[in-house]
Amino acid sequence: MQSVAKPRALAPLPPLAVHLQSMSYVDVKMRWKKDASFDAVPVLSHARDLRPLASLARLLSPSPTPVSAVSKLGRSLETPDRRVTSFLRRFPAAFVESVGPQHNLPWFRLSDATARLLREERDVFAARRADITGRLRRLVLMCPRRRLPLRVAQGMLWHLGIPEDYFKDPDHGIEQDGFRILTSGDGVNCQDDDGDGRELGLIGDGKDQEMPLSVLQTNAMRKFGSVAEVPVPLFPSKGLRLKQKIKDWLEGFQSLPYVSPYEDFSHINRGSDVSEKRAVGVLHELLSLFVTCSAERRRLLCLRQHLGLPQKFDHVFERHPHVFYLLLKEKTCFVVLKEAYMAGGDTAIGGHPMLGVRKKYVELMEKSREIIRCRRRGKPIELESNLSGSGDIEDCDEILS
Repeated sequence: MQSVAKPRALAPLPPLAVHLQSMSYVDVKMRWKKDASFDAVPVLSHARDLRPLASLARLLSPSPTPVSAVSKLGRSLETPDRRVTSFLRRFPAAFVESVGPQHNLPWFRLSDATARLLREERDVFAARRADITGRLRRLVLMCPRRRLPLRVAQGMLWHLGIPEDYFKDPDHGIEQDGFRILTSGDGVNCQDDDGDGRELGLIGDGKDQEMPLSVLQTNAMRKFGSVAEVPVPLFPSKGLRLKQKIKDWLEGFQSLPYVSPYEDFSHINRGSDVSEKRAVGVLHELLSLFVTCSAERRRLLCLRQHLGLPQKFDHVFERHPHVFYLLLKEKTCFVVLKEAYMAGGDTAIGGHPMLGVRKKYVELMEKSREIIRCRRRGKPIELESNLSGSGDIEDCDEILS
């Protein structure tokens, strides 16, 4: 029996949509090249020991203290040799050792030079508080949500030159600097799984504040009078040669539109060169806020999602060796912003108020090396270090002013 149903006419298919995405990505792979000029900067070469030394100086006192009071803090202080006692003995100019009243246990106290340095550090923060805390404010403004997990902000205090008890000690009064700590009751949706749900925010969420100009934009204003084009300053190291295709790509990279770290970037294609230039600009601005314009590479990874950076943003350091230098020191990698050390006075990066204090810490560390060397040779030497008031280190030819 044949069917009487008429065959149904097929509707015409819509034309196929073809989406072509043009990518100008150039695979930049360069072998790491050592630059001795950065290795010769004391504040960079001693960076790994500088933070635990300063932290121990705040924990000890000018009067003798048993080492057991701080011996179990090695993991939190991140002392390189893990043993706090061994670390303290490496710096006799900063910590003076004595024998305790019982069981011949080691006791340590601060040297007079270290005690003076701690007082100077507090005085510098009190005198230049607006400048120093303003760098933390800029970091919060770089976050799209204008908030930063408190645990992440706490980890950035050392790099920004802010006392590490800034959030814990109520005497600091963070409200006078325009900050507030948000909890779950304030509608916080913290993305930091390891934290306690608290975030650092701005009073008024920074809505009424005009967004600041970045360092790169300020450089462009000084040189060209406008921010229509914002190139990234390049500082090639001696002996570092790039392939021709990389040079051509870099020339085109400079002419790409610049997106400020404080602007909305939701319209940018994540796989484009414009997105990469934004990542370079964000990292450039971030390092320019730090005391030494450098940081341990692994410590920057926690900022990725909060600053809107791509998944493997740390590859930017390898793809742009004229902007960043990777300082390899004792199995640790530090990222250094070249402009801060090679531009001289032709840069908008201002010297950090706490930089002079850090240099004096380095002087204590170098004095300690001299003391240990003289001890091994059997030569007498005075333990107390008489630091100069200027804190200048003449071994470094080019350093931040």
